[in-house]
Formats: sequence, structure tokens, C-alpha cells
Amino acid sequence: MTDMTGQVVLITGASRGIGAEAARAFAKAGAHVGIAARSSEALEALAQETGALPLTCDVADFGSVTEVVDQMRTHFGKLDILINNAGIIEPIALLSEADPDAFGALIDINLKGVFHGMRAALPVMTAQGAGTIITVGSGAAHNPLEGWGAYCASKSAAWMLTRVADIEARGRGLRVMSLSPGTVATDMQRTIRDSGINAVSQLDWTAHIPPDWPARALVWMCTPDADDWVGREVSLRDEGIRKRLGLTG
Repeated sequence: MTDMTGQVVLITGASRGIGAEAARAFAKAGAHVGIAARSSEALEALAQETGALPLTCDVADFGSVTEVVDQMRTHFGKLDILINNAGIIEPIALLSEADPDAFGALIDINLKGVFHGMRAALPVMTAQGAGTIITVGSGAAHNPLEGWGAYCASKSAAWMLTRVADIEARGRGLRVMSLSPGTVATDMQRTIRDSGINAVSQLDWTAHIPPDWPARALVWMCTPDADDWVGREVSLRDEGIRKRLGLTG
């Protein structure tokens, strides 16, 4: 098992799904973990389970994200890793019918939330001379899907933002990359299924990977063994990656 002893990790969107599993994986590997989300109740339960530090945070609010990063530094003395995981799928709607406010709210979380995390963490990590920032991306960044205009656009933009961050920060000792997990058996996937829109909603539930797979990939990406992927996107659709990480089933 990867040893992350002494590493300080902040995970956004950690109250459920990939974020919650990532908290469990990093804690199991020995890291000091901060879990951030809007739902304080869900965070408390996960904190009791993992020993992580619960931090109520709205990634759409830059002040909220900055405060959480400050809390991490106060509590742990540093910040080694940021997992920009927070994201939503709705509105699932045709562009001709999508609610503009709901579209904007998704962009605030899925894109601006990634920027807010980077903006808060990059100066801290630059001052340390080291750090890893991972964006949890999606195949939707590269493939247009009916009804997913907001989601596809946000994930595509977040991937470009990640590439820019890599260009700007790599020479300062930082590692920036993206993880594209594929379809994962989470609450978000249930929302997709229930929408009945596009081919993804029609997938059999057994086609989706368990959320601990991307969690284990995130831990691995924070190690030197993944240095060849800095500035790039790791895809769990890649059988070579799955084999390398021992992800089977």
C-alpha cells in the first residue's frame, strides 16, 4: 500500500462519492486529511470514520475556499495536496430548455470551484516549493453529450485550466494533473440514470466502476511513480492504467 504518512491532503466535495472514498483511501495510507463540502452533517460522519478534519466549504465562494486552506495550514502546518473533486451534473437539459440560473450555478461549482481551489492553494504550495493539485475530470471534457451542455462545457474548461496551471507551476516544483475516472457507481450516476437522457443514462449499473477505484488512483497520482503524468490526464478507461494500479473486477 502507498505510504502517505505526513502528507497533508485537502479534498473538496468530500461528503459522498469519489470524494468520500478518496478521504478513506488517503487516511488509510497515513495522510492527514481535510474533507470539505457544503454538508456539515455528512462530513461529521466521515470525520468520525476516518479521523479527517471536517471543513464546511462552498467551492463557488472564493472566500470560503481561502478560509478552508487557511484552516488546513493552521491545523496541519502546510498543504501538500489539493484534490479538486467537487462537482455537480445538473442541469441535465437541452440547451434550448436549460435554466440559465442552474447553468450558471453548475459553472460556479465545476469550473470556478476548480479555479478557486487552485488560486487558494498555488501561492501556499509555491512558497513551500512543492505540492500536488489534481482536478477530477471527466470524459465529458472531450465528448459532447445530449443534455449535458453545462457539464461538458465545465469539464472541458476545467481540463484546460488544469493544463494552464501545469504550465505556470511546474517550474516551481508543483505537480498538476487530471483524473478522468469514467462512469462511477455514485449518487451522481443515479441522477444520470434517472434523467433518461443520452446513452450514459442507459448503461447497465454493472458497467460503472466502484468509487474506490478513482480514490486509489488519486493516491497513486500523488506519488513519484505518477510523475510521467504531470500535466496530463490519467484515464481509468485505460486498461494499462487499471493493470498498473491493480484495479480489477
